[in-house]
Amino acid sequence: MKIERFEDIISWQKGIDLAIIVYGVLKSNRDLSFKDQIQRAVVSISNNIAEGYERKSNKELAQFLYIAKGSAGEVRSMVHMALRLKYITPSQFDDIYQRCLEICRLLSGFIKTL
Repeated sequence: MKIERFEDIISWQKGIDLAIIVYGVLKSNRDLSFKDQIQRAVVSISNNIAEGYERKSNKELAQFLYIAKGSAGEVRSMVHMALRLKYITPSQFDDIYQRCLEICRLLSGFIKTL
């Protein structure tokens, strides 16, 4: 499949899906600093993929994909904390964590193709 716009990138699509899930799960959470940090990290995944793609340079795209991958790692770290703080259920943890891993695998594969 040829990528003609960043919206065609599967890891971008999955990043948006993950952001919607994280926002929904933490919608009523009152720990505003925690919620703000994880939301910024999860939004950073898809935004960095989009920004890197629009740079029209494989070198810059790869750099932004690495940043997106780092943001996915940050989300994984934060969901560990969210679970321990009982902000999320074990089931929500598993879902978010596995989605982050999948996005990281997709990003690694994309970087290798560049």
